[in-house]
Amino acid sequence: VQLVESGGGVVQTGDSLRLSCTASGDTRCITALGWYRQAPGKQRSMVATYTRGGNTYYGDSLKGRFSISGDNAKNTVYLQMNNLEPDDTAVYYCNADCQVDYPDGGGASYDYWGQGAQVTVSS
Repeated sequence: VQLVESGGGVVQTGDSLRLSCTASGDTRCITALGWYRQAPGKQRSMVATYTRGGNTYYGDSLKGRFSISGDNAKNTVYLQMNNLEPDDTAVYYCNADCQVDYPDGGGASYDYWGQGAQVTVSS
């Protein structure tokens, strides 16, 4: 699975930005696509997740300003970010959660990551 992100950039406080991530390759295993972010000196944290079934999950305090949506047919997920704040400055990574089921009844879960999209919010 390969993930390609787009839409990062430099914006001012209060602006909006939309990130896109498209998965390619053997996408049949994907159960969810989502976004994580990592600011300098901080751990990577979950921003939002969109499951194949259309369920959405958000990181702490982000729902309301951030909205995730997806197009399963296009293997694409979008992150709409509104009213951006300087604390939102980070590298945003697209994530694919893959579940592989083996014939013997076993299975495994794999994570795939995009290259990252820089989002910088100036005050």
